[in-house]
Amino acid sequence: MTSRRKRNLILLAKWACYFLILLIAATLQSLPGFLSIFGVRPLFILPVCLAVAIYEGEYPGALLAVAGGFLWDWTASRVSGLMALGLMVVCFTAAVVVELYLRVNTVNFILVNAACCLLVTGMDFLFYYLMPSYPGATGRFLTQVLPMVIYTAALSPLSMMAVRWVAGRFVPEQ
Repeated sequence: MTSRRKRNLILLAKWACYFLILLIAATLQSLPGFLSIFGVRPLFILPVCLAVAIYEGEYPGALLAVAGGFLWDWTASRVSGLMALGLMVVCFTAAVVVELYLRVNTVNFILVNAACCLLVTGMDFLFYYLMPSYPGATGRFLTQVLPMVIYTAALSPLSMMAVRWVAGRFVPEQ
């Protein structure tokens, strides 16, 4: 049986590791040209937030998604709050759907990640390209957004493995 102090330290260490993984993901996502294939780069913040939401539950995952969304807004020089709100809703919903209807495995995580990535990047595309009616918006969606969704989904098991390792490593003893 562990003491309350030791349980709190384990919980603090676990969430510190989650934030460290999130910071690493934000750094990788904002590096210019990192893992770029034909000008398409994957997202790293979204899979980390989704993995934490799936392994820790909907409310803690939504709170980490807000932090990840603000970090994404800050590193992308966007209006603060749009990605935070979008990630919060998407991660909360994904955690509930996985808890109620799906098993936590790699294939389901890839599919959920692809659907959530399409929603978040579609929202970003709608507000920043389609509504201001930029010329060639449809071509940008087909050549940038859809390949980004596929690329992000393909690399998402890496974030799932990292979050699964942290979630399994920092478990208080009963």
